[in-house]
Amino acid sequence: MNSSLYAAGGLPSHTALKDALSAVIKEDNGGFGFNMWATVVDRDGFVRAVVFSGNERGDQWPGSRVISAQKANTANAFSLPGFALSTANLFSAVQPGGSLFGLQLSNPVDTETAYRGSPQKYGKENDPMAGRRIGGINVFGGGLALYNNDGVLIGALGVSGDSSCADHIIAWKVRHVLMLDYVPKGVSPSGDDNIIHDIIAGTSLSGWGHPECSPEAMKIAEKLPKTHPVRTKKEK
Repeated sequence: MNSSLYAAGGLPSHTALKDALSAVIKEDNGGFGFNMWATVVDRDGFVRAVVFSGNERGDQWPGSRVISAQKANTANAFSLPGFALSTANLFSAVQPGGSLFGLQLSNPVDTETAYRGSPQKYGKENDPMAGRRIGGINVFGGGLALYNNDGVLIGALGVSGDSSCADHIIAWKVRHVLMLDYVPKGVSPSGDDNIIHDIIAGTSLSGWGHPECSPEAMKIAEKLPKTHPVRTKKEK
């Protein structure tokens, strides 16, 4: 992608994010095919871009704007330079008895940031969330950390507006289009931050599992490491 489409810190510009999201939702993602919201935050948790794929802000679930920001915040907040956790990876761990039970109650959303300003600006370059820290924890699919081609963790992406499994798939593909998927390591069997479907009788075998949304979405997600593989850091 042309470097001019990246903003400060190597994060995607509003235009680049919107173009990537709009292209990916046209594909088969195992969900309802709805329009989506996407948010990018930097490593400090400040919102840098908010977009939607439809023609108008009402073409996608209004509530998904803030959820997309929560997902971006979560993936950023709980990923490290050498280890990525997607929001999908957190589902089982935060359930009662899970290793991270209660995590979803930490780091609450800043509601003043979430609902400030005119709704007419939502999803535009001057979205009222931009430049502010949104906070929030979300523990289902759609949030992924962003790593540049030097393997540096620079922030995260959150996508919302469809089933949680489709949200993960769309986020994965958008990150791939943006070439910010130099993921170092993760908990999935493929060694990255892909969604894990290993819940049997209510228990995740790995402790990092996510519920299945549809057989189609599960098949698409399982193939992501091959169809849209994470990239390898360039050696200098």
